[in-house]
Amino acid sequence: MTKGIGGRLCLFLLVAGTACTREQPFVKVSKADPRYLELGTGETFIPVGPNICFPRRVTEGDSLLSYYDYYFGRLAANGGNFTRIWLSVPLLEIEQEEPGAYDPATVALIDGLVGLGEKHGIYIKFCLEHFRKITGAPAPFPSSVPFDKPVYKDRVASMEEYFSGETGKKLFLARASFLAERYGRRPQVFGWELWNEINAVSVAEKPLLLAWTTEMLQKVKEKSPGQLVMQTLGSYDSESQQERYRVYSALEGNEIAQAHRYLDQGAALPACQAPMDELAADAVRNLLSFALAKPVILSEVGAVEPNHAGPSKLYEKDSSGMLLHDLLFAPFFSGAAAPGQSWHWDYYIEKQDLWWHFSRFKEALGNFDPIAEKAKPFFSTGEGNLKIYGLKGTQKVLLWIRDGASDWKTELVAGLPPGTVAGRWLEPDLPVAGKVSFYDPWKGRWTSGAPGKRILLPEFSRSIIVKMEY
Repeated sequence: MTKGIGGRLCLFLLVAGTACTREQPFVKVSKADPRYLELGTGETFIPVGPNICFPRRVTEGDSLLSYYDYYFGRLAANGGNFTRIWLSVPLLEIEQEEPGAYDPATVALIDGLVGLGEKHGIYIKFCLEHFRKITGAPAPFPSSVPFDKPVYKDRVASMEEYFSGETGKKLFLARASFLAERYGRRPQVFGWELWNEINAVSVAEKPLLLAWTTEMLQKVKEKSPGQLVMQTLGSYDSESQQERYRVYSALEGNEIAQAHRYLDQGAALPACQAPMDELAADAVRNLLSFALAKPVILSEVGAVEPNHAGPSKLYEKDSSGMLLHDLLFAPFFSGAAAPGQSWHWDYYIEKQDLWWHFSRFKEALGNFDPIAEKAKPFFSTGEGNLKIYGLKGTQKVLLWIRDGASDWKTELVAGLPPGTVAGRWLEPDLPVAGKVSFYDPWKGRWTSGAPGKRILLPEFSRSIIVKMEY
């Protein structure tokens, strides 16, 4: 395990096959800068990793643990330290036979997952529930998971009754209490997400879900005070979602403002058909405007067929991982507390062998600590269609520069290779007196530049990182 320079910045880069040998500290909101996260040791914590919410086509417990051991190993070997897992999918649902009866074999699997997190240095955000109907909500597409919970059909008649009545609330809290009692003292559990995309639940009165969320955020936090508690909404893909995101993001008990957003050519919001960097940055900036004093994370992001009809066919063409690169870098350089957290961990990342992008993100940050630097995000444009995403610190400025001439439409639809950007200059607000460094995240190579009033960029394709030290 390596720490960032100065002992604050902690990305937990593990060498393949190396296990953690010390207990990990809890993750919490930074006291120095509530826009970011830190560990109990005081080190800045940047959660790096995709959703690995459930194993597709796995039906046995031993296979499930082997699956996660493999994925956690690949992620850790490439600088990752974080993932999200749903505890309500068939193999991990502790209420197998009847409400309130917690299956020992399933509990043992969850024990095993936390142990694998400790082994590989992966913090786990557990999502407690995801069902949208009591019965009759099968998997929306092949290899997805069911979205109902028939084990509750004799206790509550409808989702309205589940969310408004005492029986439903007791069912949720009893389950959450059991899990918090068992794992609430395990620092490897990053936190508890109440429900996946709560507003997608089938109820007639949506304000009921807000009232329930407000109550449960407080009660789950009481049961697990050392871990983070949060909520999520469905994809931020229409104007109607704007107000929901504003209200939920600002809830006092919602410790992290999260967004889900996808490249979706069937979505109503034009931003969802924009280049991936712009799509991701727009979501982060909106959440920052809703919740200025808490971390913002783009916690699900990727590309789908129109109207969320399964993974996008663009993935089949994106062997270089251009979409993954953009969804990692754009959120963080727009002020998020983390890089974007990709969906489609198997259809895309594993299938195209793109794990190396996580290590390139980690390397690009180097020793830039956004808390110590009091980093402020900014955006500008440069000559020749360059998009400049920046984090301005007290001693350093870190830039991610994206060539606007290359995006998913040019590369993955039109089939055009990315062009080479050459002979471009930067004009910083202040002359750079210290070091200037460039990192090419596609080649994995650092080079040096000349300080001064104008900075000549090296040749690059798609994107380049610039670090300026004052």
